[in-house]
Amino acid sequence: MTGTQTKTRGRPPIQDADYNAARARKMEADAQMAELELLQAKRKLVSADDVTAAWVDVLAAMKAKLLALPTKCAPICATEKDIKVIQSVIENQVREALDELSAYQPDEHAGRTTGTNSSSATGDVDVKAAATPKRSRVGRPRKAVKLGS
Repeated sequence: MTGTQTKTRGRPPIQDADYNAARARKMEADAQMAELELLQAKRKLVSADDVTAAWVDVLAAMKAKLLALPTKCAPICATEKDIKVIQSVIENQVREALDELSAYQPDEHAGRTTGTNSSSATGDVDVKAAATPKRSRVGRPRKAVKLGS
């Protein structure tokens, strides 16, 4: 080989602008994923599924409290004739329900943890097993189905 001819080693440089743009996008996406994983490890980021589950629990508790109000208030208000007393009873029951809901912790009441999967792999999350729900049918029994004659 002469001094003017040099043998290049490795892959030749790619001059395609599309390739370089795609590579830059991939590097940017990798950097963003690393940032998200770091935030998740620091417990500054929670998954959308955990947030949705927590909200479902909170709203279910709120629905239960609101539906219980007539049952609690009716016996008290049934004997009252004064509108102000009835109004006071209802207001007190609503405030009591709201106070109870303001301290509601979905992860304590439903047995869920708000930790993410990646943080539980590190072993620093105290996971509590949820009690198995008792699933029994409610309402009228279904009609018996006759199998082929």
